[in-house]
Amino acid sequence: MADSNWRAVFGHEEPYDEQVDGIETTIDTARDGGYTVIEGACGTGKTMIALTAGIDLVRDPDTDYERVLVLTSVKQQLRQFETDLETINDALPDDSRPVSGLTLVGKADVCPYNRERVAGFDDGNVYDRCETLRDRTRDITGEGGETTAGSLAGRARSQQIGLADSGTRDTGGTFLETTGEATPYPRQLPEYSDGGPVGAETEYCPFYARYLEDLPEEGSDSDSAEAVPYDFTTAGAVTPEDLVAQSVRHGTCPHSVMGAVLGHVEVVVGNYYHAFDPRTVGSFTGALLDESTFVVCDEAHMLEPRVRNLVSEGITDTSLRDAETELSRVIQPVKFEREGRQVEGGSKTADADLVRAELNDSEVSIEDLDRTLEFVQDLRSELDRRVTAHLDRKWGGWKSDIAALEDDEVPLRDPAEPAEDELSEWAREAGYGDADWTRAEAVGAVVERILNEAESEDRTRSSPAVGRVLGEWYRRGHTDHFREIELERTWNETEPADSWRRAYTARLALHNCVPSDAIGSRLASFGGGILMSATLEPMAAFTEVTGLDYLEREEDRPVVERRYGLHFPAENRESFAVAAPKFTYDNRGSVDESNPTRTHYVRAISKAAALPGNVLVAMPSYTEAEWIADVLCDRLDKPVLRDASSDDEATESLKSDFFAGEGKVLVTSLRGTLTEGVDYSGDRLSAAVVCGVPIVNTSSPRTKAVRRAYDDEFEDGFVYALTIPAVRKARQAIGRVIRSPDDVGVRVLLDERYARESWDSVRPYLPDDGEFQPVSPDMLELGLERFRSRLD
Repeated sequence: MADSNWRAVFGHEEPYDEQVDGIETTIDTARDGGYTVIEGACGTGKTMIALTAGIDLVRDPDTDYERVLVLTSVKQQLRQFETDLETINDALPDDSRPVSGLTLVGKADVCPYNRERVAGFDDGNVYDRCETLRDRTRDITGEGGETTAGSLAGRARSQQIGLADSGTRDTGGTFLETTGEATPYPRQLPEYSDGGPVGAETEYCPFYARYLEDLPEEGSDSDSAEAVPYDFTTAGAVTPEDLVAQSVRHGTCPHSVMGAVLGHVEVVVGNYYHAFDPRTVGSFTGALLDESTFVVCDEAHMLEPRVRNLVSEGITDTSLRDAETELSRVIQPVKFEREGRQVEGGSKTADADLVRAELNDSEVSIEDLDRTLEFVQDLRSELDRRVTAHLDRKWGGWKSDIAALEDDEVPLRDPAEPAEDELSEWAREAGYGDADWTRAEAVGAVVERILNEAESEDRTRSSPAVGRVLGEWYRRGHTDHFREIELERTWNETEPADSWRRAYTARLALHNCVPSDAIGSRLASFGGGILMSATLEPMAAFTEVTGLDYLEREEDRPVVERRYGLHFPAENRESFAVAAPKFTYDNRGSVDESNPTRTHYVRAISKAAALPGNVLVAMPSYTEAEWIADVLCDRLDKPVLRDASSDDEATESLKSDFFAGEGKVLVTSLRGTLTEGVDYSGDRLSAAVVCGVPIVNTSSPRTKAVRRAYDDEFEDGFVYALTIPAVRKARQAIGRVIRSPDDVGVRVLLDERYARESWDSVRPYLPDDGEFQPVSPDMLELGLERFRSRLD
């Protein structure tokens, strides 16, 4: 077993027995290049287990580990890691070096201009605006530029001083402030003009200019971390707010600082994007993905669905249109030259010499450009034809009520029968062969280089993404990948009134149905790690769908499992699995119906919701949540709050209302955000009721395709793709009640599939601890009354 050095960085006086076992198992396994998989109930201290083990490995000179990379899908858990890291640092001896940490967030969260909504910045455009400003700043200050980065930053400071001297400080928000810190620059974006007109095309970013000024000279042995004007290695856990405050105080770019220190801190806290999204890894975090990193996958029950989305591909109708335009702009000058015509004056389109020079340095010809343009044009026309035909079949007179159209899917093959998709068949019949699909990627890269060179500005172009997806469309299999057209409800007044493009964004989607290879191969790139959650059972299924079994079987890397149940006083809780009729659509019907199934559920939920204190009621959908909320409002004397699909701000407001004052009922969907990763500790929650088994819509083409792919890969697609994830959702919701040794509460699983053995029973996928004893609906009422009397 591991020696006791880890206690030097453990954040509390005395660990639980489960923590001792978890930490030492994790350390031993990681030293052998392996992974520890922990299912631990709330209160196990999983966050502290992971951080303690990881930091001990990083600080052990006998290992190759240099950092801990934490990945989580829930913001609440991200904050928990920040809190536990602070706890570790607070507990260290005064003469010990604090553990350095950094939390990764996006540009929207750290850009000073976006945080303060300056000059038209918003979360939707911050990335493109930032890149444009950076490019312009580099152009002005780079080799052959008109001035230096230091001079640009100085100009911005001078502009602020000048405005302040003129007495305008109180009228125009002259001084930019964020996180309570004043910056050295004016609130508005500064402009650079060397005698020419000023305007949007002369704006630059002074924060980025200062960062460029502080970078070490090219060719030196120094790295970009030396551009950070403060000592981040002794700052302990640096939160996004800390990062922004420290950076803007020195006038430098927070996002650039984040990238500069990324490889120099001991603990990096991020989300699944930072390890599994190809674009994020390629542009930002790729250097962390090697054997010197100990990785922590928190909320690991979400790893499979989140990564499935991240490694799936797609291109929108708009991207195809933009790629068509970009290809035309590159082809046009060569075509016009051959025809003896001139490109219209004022155009930024590349000239013929530039196009030929770039083509000569590549394996792409002008004929390849022509052929790819033709392919993209025909592909977009075929997409238009298929969407129109689908709407005509399904909605009839849709053009007369286009605003009523809903999100939809158009499968390109029978989801249950893997075969070549219809779009690939169309392409072959239209005369497009293998080369047309595969050359698009190289063509897209060349088009991007030519246009960026012509415009002296690096921008995100559509052609590379379109080319990449077309190549993947051709290469990927038809069982483990599913192709369809996604129709997402939007609204675009610029499109014709009778066009589906006014109501929809259409997307050619290539879904990765079985992401186990993508997950397993990425985990293999790390030195070792830990995957943990309160809901991983059954473990065998989890290790299969995440590719861990492949690591163990084929790469001889150990995978060690641990299970830690609730160790809080059993007398503080009651747990019921109620044999009420199955809450399926066939049994319950629509929300407008009155039938025995709904009567059973109204009675049981009302009894549980009437318990003293706050009660959480989780339904299979928001529609069902609205139904039961209306019913409870008429039957209960306590307030009833209803959650709806909404933004983070509305959800936080609802939580605050729920936690404030006397007891209330909060009704939500099991597919919402209030049933996972939310801390209901203390007296915030006295009971939770889960109604039905939250199996996703099985009629969705994508769901059918995933189920079929899992049939082929794991033999039982319904269980692996639908049943097990649904039970984990239910267990996450029910786990909100008991969060500490002092918590008292009731947990109710309401549906006979939790209580009885049957062909569709989910009881085998509940923890095998005997806590959820099956009871009849009548016995539930008796059990609730006994528990209530105990509380009184």
